[in-house]
Amino acid sequence: MRIFNVLVLAGASVPIATATASPVNIQVIGTDGRPIAGAVVTVTMPNTPAPVLQGPYAVGQRNIQFDPKVLIVPVGATVSFPNFDKVRHHVYSFSKPKKFELKLFGRDESHTVTFNKPGAVALGCNIHDSMNGVVYVTASPYTALTDTNGRVRMDISSGVGRIAVWHPTIRTAGNTLEQSASITAAGLATTLTLRR
Repeated sequence: MRIFNVLVLAGASVPIATATASPVNIQVIGTDGRPIAGAVVTVTMPNTPAPVLQGPYAVGQRNIQFDPKVLIVPVGATVSFPNFDKVRHHVYSFSKPKKFELKLFGRDESHTVTFNKPGAVALGCNIHDSMNGVVYVTASPYTALTDTNGRVRMDISSGVGRIAVWHPTIRTAGNTLEQSASITAAGLATTLTLRR
């Protein structure tokens, strides 16, 4: 079964030896042709160094919502969870990459959690069932969130690697779909159609 289709692939084949970064443009759409905003796109290339910690990283509780709804952090990042609401929150996750619980805390209080394993960590509030969010922990420096047009742009050295797309509506293990990617000196422009 094909997970997603590569609809457009630009660039000619060139040797992998080049060290110059090439433009990689990826759009993620659904089977209905509409762009998917808020999908996490990760490109993994051989011999790529781990992403650099560049915090501070934070997921606030504001207007009884997580802000931002999806936060991308590198492995090893410490994320603060400040409460800006007038009500108390009880933040937790049962996700395999990181299980934690931040018991009731009120306005202007904050707690921190360190994320040491890659993957999507779903967030919830034990008091407010409508609150949900994700801390997406990555081991690749080439990870980005799609914009309202379902697009991401990165500069990556040419070579053969893998593209992974995570979104909560993808009904596979880990809500992730993957395929190989060949990045040439001219770059890569592709549209990925998610089959959900």
